[in-house]
Amino acid sequence: MGEKEKGKKYFRTHEDLAIYQLAFETAMQIFAHSKKFPVEEKYSLTDQIRRSSRSVCALFGGSLEKTEI
Repeated sequence: MGEKEKGKKYFRTHEDLAIYQLAFETAMQIFAHSKKFPVEEKYSLTDQIRRSSRSVCALFGGSLEKTEI
C-alpha cells in the first residue's frame, strides 16, 4: 500500500458516510419534534422544517455522485 492509500477509507454509498448518518439521525429527530408543533403550523412552518431537514441528506447523496473520492 502506498503512502496515499494509508488512511484512506472506502465506502460504497453516501449512506456509509458518517456525516450522512448524522444528518439522517438529525432529520429523524427534527421530524419527531415537529410532531409536537401547534396544529395551525402544520402546513407552513412544520412542512418547511421537515422538507429542509430531508434535503440535507439528499444533497449529500447527490453531491457524492458528482464527486470522485
